[in-house]
Amino acid sequence: MTVTADDGGFAAWYQREHRRLVNVLVVMAGDVDLGVEVADEAFARCLQRWDGPRRPLDPSAWTYRVAVNLLRRRWSRRRREHRVAAVLVPPEAVELPAPAVELWRAVARLPERARMAVVLRYVGGLTEREVAQAMGVAVGTAAATLAKARRQLATALEDPREAVDG
Repeated sequence: MTVTADDGGFAAWYQREHRRLVNVLVVMAGDVDLGVEVADEAFARCLQRWDGPRRPLDPSAWTYRVAVNLLRRRWSRRRREHRVAAVLVPPEAVELPAPAVELWRAVARLPERARMAVVLRYVGGLTEREVAQAMGVAVGTAAATLAKARRQLATALEDPREAVDG
């Protein structure tokens, strides 16, 4: 069913279309939370264009295209994260001194931004200024992120049962 932007307001269209797109994305993604998240993001992007000059002629088709592209990006990001995690957390068969294994496991449990900063700084050898530039943040933000990550790692390494995500 093709729905044009002129068939009523956004709220009415959203009510008609949301459940259908969510169902499609949940099946496609194999993950309820991811399907709902991607659908909501696609609808939010459509809403931003709804009353403007770049309004989609067929908002349903446009929203599906956006949702599929978002889902592909999420999958791609997950694959990259898994590849990085595989490098950071050596397989059990690899024998490394215990602190190295514990350290990289703790790094892998850091929030994404902190993990990125730590890897850029200590694996990549970048300066704080270069870390900030690579992450697209201010130097002070990069420094604060690194300081917080070091505190989290120190806590986690003092007591390996301690969660890093806190």
